[in-house]
Amino acid sequence: QVQLVESGGGLVQAGGSLRLSCAVSGRTFTGYAMAWFRQGTGKEREFVAAINWSGGSTYYADFVKGRFTISRDNAKNTVYLQMNSLKPEDTAVYYCTTTWTGSVYRTPRISSEYDLWGQGTQVTVSS
Repeated sequence: QVQLVESGGGLVQAGGSLRLSCAVSGRTFTGYAMAWFRQGTGKEREFVAAINWSGGSTYYADFVKGRFTISRDNAKNTVYLQMNSLKPEDTAVYYCTTTWTGSVYRTPRISSEYDLWGQGTQVTVSS
């Protein structure tokens, strides 16, 4: 059974940093794109960042560019989201997700293209 388990969320003051982790178990990591989405209270789920299966290409939503960094360690089957300069508007549940691509040239940025999701981890940024 494939599982995605997020960790690293919590409460932080504005301007602070957090590092989210998502560990994938139950299958190989190779060939799968990974992404982070988030959903604030009363809001729709939105794309945050994505990384292709080799880790050579990354994509970000405009509102996190320059502040967040997505990375992956294929040897550890883990993807990370380093979040710096956090703002109160970054408060949300952050979800890790994955989908098979089989190509380093395809990295979806739409939630409907991902088929496996973690349970989410809460990030709260106080002002």
